[in-house]
Amino acid sequence: MCARERGWSKVRGAAGDGSTNTFRDTVRRAGARWSGHVRQRWRTLPPQRRTLGLTAGSAAVGLAVSLGVVAAAGPWDHGQRTAERSRAAALEADSGGSHTDDARPGPVAGREPAEAPKPAPSAPPVLRPADASGEAPTRGGLAEALRAGLKDEALGRTVGAAVVDVATGRVLYESGGDKPLVPASTIKLATATAALTALGPEHRLETRTVWDPGSRRVLLVGGGDPTLTEDRLAALAEDTAEALREQELHPKTLGYDISRFTGEPRHPIGVNPNLAPLSPLMLNAARTDGSRRGPAPREADPAAAVADRFAELLDEHGVFAGRTERARAPKDARRLAATRSAPLAGLVERMLTDSDNDLAEALARHTALATGEPADFDGARAAARKVLRGLGLPVGHARFADGSGLSRDSRVSATLLASLLATAAHADHPELRPVLTGMPVAGFTGTLGGRYGTEATEDAAGVVRAKTGTLTGVNALAGTVVDADGRLLAFAFLANGTESRGAAHAALDRLATALAECGCR
Repeated sequence: MCARERGWSKVRGAAGDGSTNTFRDTVRRAGARWSGHVRQRWRTLPPQRRTLGLTAGSAAVGLAVSLGVVAAAGPWDHGQRTAERSRAAALEADSGGSHTDDARPGPVAGREPAEAPKPAPSAPPVLRPADASGEAPTRGGLAEALRAGLKDEALGRTVGAAVVDVATGRVLYESGGDKPLVPASTIKLATATAALTALGPEHRLETRTVWDPGSRRVLLVGGGDPTLTEDRLAALAEDTAEALREQELHPKTLGYDISRFTGEPRHPIGVNPNLAPLSPLMLNAARTDGSRRGPAPREADPAAAVADRFAELLDEHGVFAGRTERARAPKDARRLAATRSAPLAGLVERMLTDSDNDLAEALARHTALATGEPADFDGARAAARKVLRGLGLPVGHARFADGSGLSRDSRVSATLLASLLATAAHADHPELRPVLTGMPVAGFTGTLGGRYGTEATEDAAGVVRAKTGTLTGVNALAGTVVDADGRLLAFAFLANGTESRGAAHAALDRLATALAECGCR
């Protein structure tokens, strides 16, 4: 019997005879049998068959791992939605990069807003908190399992590592865990946690149109939604034109309001294909090549480009708005129409899976506004620190220079990130579940989709769920893993001063795999 199967046996032995445990045991046995079968067959399959096998088996792995998270964390009623369950059960071809927004969301000319996806049916016997099953790893056991990996020269000059038991929130292991290091994109975990705490998982970002009676013009008001699509903008133009006709209004000009965000629109890294200018009004993150994620050429003035396109769309519906100009909506402006983004829970998942820098910076500014700070870099920095400290997290000497991790001025510790993930799994914080569900799955989705395919790491495919971080000389991995005894652990490994990106990624993946393969006692 393999180590993981022995772990599940211990869980079953401690479960008791109730119907709840009978159901849970059945699922766990199925997951263990499938896992053992995959390990036996994996090395004999050609690459094409491996891909098909992973796709077909992803539902079983996802169910087993999700059950481990549920057992440690408690009810998911407020964080797990039907749509999320469907995506977890059927792996999409683009590894989570496609996110469909409502066709015509938002309150429009008297219509009710489109409804958010309905919560999954509650299942108290399955979702209620369970006793921590299996023994937690010991510090000595973890030190032995991680010692060689942490000494790997591929991890560079400075390494911070931390492992936290999700069931208890106790820090099990640290090695340089309190060192403030450059986190790269793993800082998006902090951005996501702060945004969900300050705004709530059902919050939506709204782009609207209003009528300025004094100037007799339509104003397109940016709401800080970088996920605004051409389809949604077209629907907004149609509804705006309809509202103008119904109210017998004839605009002379079209204005656009970008006062939602303040401060410098350029990120400190300057013009960069990884990030658009920080504007509250942009179409498809100001991409000019039709792409949906990753580096891309961007509009130099995203708001002006959207306004020009909106004028064209209005004209298609018989409304000639004249020239476009930057303006600010007056207090007596009359609402015409609106479009709203997907709920924040979905935006956070998209940001983490795709490592979306534009979305991260937008959410950092919305967090600032929600906490009474200005919507600029300073305000976002202060808001993140304030919100995370309020959750009882060890912010210490952390510095949140930006929301995306593109800045090298950010500093966080491995212990902060691991503790943050344990907090997100706690039953007291169901609003933070998207932090867990949004992280890429090793070997399956997002920025981990092409990793965990080597002989040294393949056993952790589907078991590790983590956010990556990569800058020149900086590599990081922070997430959750189910160990061989069925214990859910949160971990963070931060490496600064690396020389080879590929070698550093492989070393980090081996560390996460070591956690997956051991009981560490």
